[in-house]
Amino acid sequence: MNPVVVSVLLMLALSLLRVNVVVALTLSALLGGFIAGLPLSETMSAFNKGLGGGATIALSYAMLGAFAVAISHSGITDVLARYVIKKMGKEATPTQRSYLKATLLSAILLVAISSQNLIPVHIAFIPILIPPLLHTMAQLHIDRRMVACVIAFGLTATYMLLPVGFGGIFLNNILLKNIVENGMMVTSAQMPVGMMIPVFGMFLGLLVAIFITYKKPRHYSVQKILDTQPEARTLNVLHVGTALVAIVLALSLQLYSDSIIVGSLAGLVVFVMGGVVKANQTHDVFTKGVYMMGMIGFIMIAASGFAEVMKATQGVSSLVNSVSLLIGSNKALLAFLMLLVGLLITMGIGSSFSTIPIIATIYVPLCVEFGFSPLATIALVGAAAALGDAGSPASDTTLGPTSGLNVDGQHDHIWDTVVPTFIHYNIPLILFGWIAAMVL
Repeated sequence: MNPVVVSVLLMLALSLLRVNVVVALTLSALLGGFIAGLPLSETMSAFNKGLGGGATIALSYAMLGAFAVAISHSGITDVLARYVIKKMGKEATPTQRSYLKATLLSAILLVAISSQNLIPVHIAFIPILIPPLLHTMAQLHIDRRMVACVIAFGLTATYMLLPVGFGGIFLNNILLKNIVENGMMVTSAQMPVGMMIPVFGMFLGLLVAIFITYKKPRHYSVQKILDTQPEARTLNVLHVGTALVAIVLALSLQLYSDSIIVGSLAGLVVFVMGGVVKANQTHDVFTKGVYMMGMIGFIMIAASGFAEVMKATQGVSSLVNSVSLLIGSNKALLAFLMLLVGLLITMGIGSSFSTIPIIATIYVPLCVEFGFSPLATIALVGAAAALGDAGSPASDTTLGPTSGLNVDGQHDHIWDTVVPTFIHYNIPLILFGWIAAMVL
């Protein structure tokens, strides 16, 4: 009856039953507080404290959604769609279609990787890039579950391995810092080496998703796509140029100010000044943006409240202590259970960055006591924290792809994003994280 375990399992069960994720998170948080013996007032106080931390995220994604809608008005995204449709005329061969499909997926993967390291905008690119490509994907009969797996790999595996951008924050500022502070000496050069085997497991999962699980064509309603992403009848060169300026300015200001709100607002101003969006249309644009991105904001707000309640229950430390009492001196079993506990914690919190400080204080001393090497400790703590990030209903690694792929209502968050990414990334992470702990 550990409150963390029960709460996470309830949240997952409700989500799989298609109960709204916000409702699932709220009910699960209340149950966790009850099991931990917290008064209802204390549970709600912790939950409300967490809600306040998610408000900025919600406004950021609403503004980003409005910016994405403005981009679609410019017609810039029609250029690629028209090119693909032209290439896929009646004379298009299966080889040509395969080439176009591979090119599109490769481009999405490279952008996802760049969003973590080269141009660290995280998931901000998704509502801008993905919705306009849905028509092209439908023409190529690409399974959107495959696209969700491609994006999730680029978002997660990259920061786990490359110490640049968000990878530098995860590996050096958080993982290295917490391991050293809890009693084991490791260096920054060891961080990518320790994470290499777990990331290789994720890479194999990506290959399985692309070439086996979701290889078959999947058909989507083109009319539903056109209802939300209408094609421009005529291409206005001035509007396309304005869109390019707005995108560059928005990304630059986001990087400079570390604020999605500032970047998106500046981009919207450029669209208004360039005549793409009239001043009296900004209300409609923002409303559509909230419709596109509002749910991801509410889920993240609820997830912040859920995480705060889980911390208040003190269930994480008691869970790990129970595990350490059960395994005796079995090193292999300890490694497996540490990864499994990490999965449960991150599935609830939804962020590997936030999970490391919680588990490192308990995991690192255990690793020292059982004689795990520095590289094995890096793999265990890093993989345990990342577990669930690509498979949690409340993680931005899953919410981001859904926000772009479901603008026309043809992509379910749980069954088309969360379940596929969980199967192809979390299961390999457990297996290859355990292998890394045993061989390093």
